[in-house]
Amino acid sequence: MIFISIILLVVGFAMLVKGADWFVDGAASLAARFGIPQLVIGLTIVAMGTSLPEAAVSITAALKGNAGITIGNVLGSNILNVLIILGTTAVIIPVAIQKSTLLYEIPFMMVISGVFLAMGITREAVTRLEGVMLGLFFIMYLVYLYFLSKRSKTAEAEEQKKMSVWKCLLLIVAGGIMIVLGSDFAVNGATELARMFGVSERFIGLTIVALGTSLPELVTSVTAAKKGNADIAIGNIVGSNIFNILFVSGMSAIICDVPFVVSFRVDAVVAILSGMLLWLGCVRHKELRRSSGAVMLLAYGAYFVYLCQ
Repeated sequence: MIFISIILLVVGFAMLVKGADWFVDGAASLAARFGIPQLVIGLTIVAMGTSLPEAAVSITAALKGNAGITIGNVLGSNILNVLIILGTTAVIIPVAIQKSTLLYEIPFMMVISGVFLAMGITREAVTRLEGVMLGLFFIMYLVYLYFLSKRSKTAEAEEQKKMSVWKCLLLIVAGGIMIVLGSDFAVNGATELARMFGVSERFIGLTIVALGTSLPELVTSVTAAKKGNADIAIGNIVGSNIFNILFVSGMSAIICDVPFVVSFRVDAVVAILSGMLLWLGCVRHKELRRSSGAVMLLAYGAYFVYLCQ
């Protein structure tokens, strides 16, 4: 039984990663064919596409009544995205940061994390109405990205791969199917493991599921660092974190009220502090240096020790 659950978890994560990869490639190529600027593609399709596993797992968990995985996945992924993924990337190579990300997007990420915490504290749940509010914040964020792209004069660094429309659609559909099936496998495997070992859904969601659904961000950021394109890493991670809170949590709450247990308050505070640590690490030199990356990795180590207690 344990073996089957582990197999389900591994297969689910593999499908999530590959499905998200296909979906992003297909959607980005299709958008490029219709003349959508590369900046918009990067800030929306790529950032959100790498968060599709979180969306699929959290929404599936909400539908199945496993709320501990829903909230734990969102908060765990956001903490892991900043402290582990950006920390690891910065240790490999210093990561440059865009001015708008430093001045607006990171502070916005911290603010909505605070709003999310407040929602959880007031009724010990994120309600349907609050889910709608998060959705409205998400629409406002998309409008902000649109105007940001209109102001940007950044030249295209790389041409989008030429791909036929039918192939784009095929990748989008196939990727979407793999994401849905993979999320189902991952949630079932993680839930069964939690029951067998007597571990809380919160711990599973904050660690195993969060790491598995963050694999696309990890692969994207580390690969970008190795190729010398590390300057896109922070923007994509921050965009993914904003997407996780506003869209993933919002959609999950619209489906059904999502319980926000008391222990999640600490995790939400850690998510806010992670954003603050990222901002402090970038504000002086306008890049995330190796020393800051090492501090972030140590911070996650301390957080993990807390989770294991």
